[in-house]
Amino acid sequence: MDPSPQQDPNEEELFEHFSFVAARGQKPLRVDKFLMNLIENATRNKIQQAAKDGHIWVNDSIVKQNYKVKPGDEVRVLFEHPPHEFLLVPEDIPLDIVYEDAVLLVVNKPAGMVVHPGHGNYSGTLINALLYHIDKLPMNSNERPGLVHRIDKDTSGLLVIAKTEAAMAHLARQFYDKTSEREYIALVWGNVEAEKGTVEGHIGRNPKNRLQMQVFPAGEQGKEAVTHYSVLERLGYVTLVACTLETGRTHQIRVHMKHIGHTLFNDERYGGDKILKGTTFTKYRQFVENAFKILPRQALHARTLGFVHPVSGEMMRFSAEIPDDMRQCIEKWRDYSRHSQS
Repeated sequence: MDPSPQQDPNEEELFEHFSFVAARGQKPLRVDKFLMNLIENATRNKIQQAAKDGHIWVNDSIVKQNYKVKPGDEVRVLFEHPPHEFLLVPEDIPLDIVYEDAVLLVVNKPAGMVVHPGHGNYSGTLINALLYHIDKLPMNSNERPGLVHRIDKDTSGLLVIAKTEAAMAHLARQFYDKTSEREYIALVWGNVEAEKGTVEGHIGRNPKNRLQMQVFPAGEQGKEAVTHYSVLERLGYVTLVACTLETGRTHQIRVHMKHIGHTLFNDERYGGDKILKGTTFTKYRQFVENAFKILPRQALHARTLGFVHPVSGEMMRFSAEIPDDMRQCIEKWRDYSRHSQS
């Protein structure tokens, strides 16, 4: 069987996440009953399954369903989402199709569009749009139609979609064998000193926050991940970089760049929505906050995609221009950098 590029199924599960802090007057109560009282439509079976799966935490420690909640306890739970077939509904959503033939298509995904249904995004996804555009799509190993790879909701850029089983297997093999080409453009905090570099560090879920990934440098946990970067432009307190991927881990560029001290600009999940570099001047703070408003997401765009066509054997490369929100933010930093140096 040909391997899917999504090499760690455990990283690809769809989850719903809830977090609560027990009130001061909370009387001792089993955690399953505590959660049933607070989560609408949550059955006891669903909560007990989450406990069996190790998906209930109290104060960052995994607990069983009979744990008694006390005042001040921070309780978190993750639920697996309902089966995919209930979510795969065709929707008439416009697609920016860069290329299409009988066996594949390349789309330019806008920021804000989720690739596949999941927590909080049960419709309006790229998959919903594709199912409307194409009568039938092959399922990958995670039962997601057409997907060979994916990018995050707030990342813009290029994705290749397989329209046949044979194309799916051929493209998946290229991603698995690291022969596909993927280049991203990112705006990161700080002055990246080296003109070029490589970040190597296994990536896995943060045990204390399952919504984040983290680097495990010694490789004792997670999956191998390799990111190459090069500096495109230095803009004072931020740097524009190009990143190419050898592997395709969840949040890979976001996690690797944070690991080397250069969190992506306005990456809320990893702390890039704070002023991480610069001065304490009020005008500077106002400037950065305005830049956040222009680009209300992480500054990451999948600009270039290359692969061998599954039928013709031709090497195909596609490029998508940096979208307006990111381009305007870069230009704003460019102007700031010019004026601060003059």
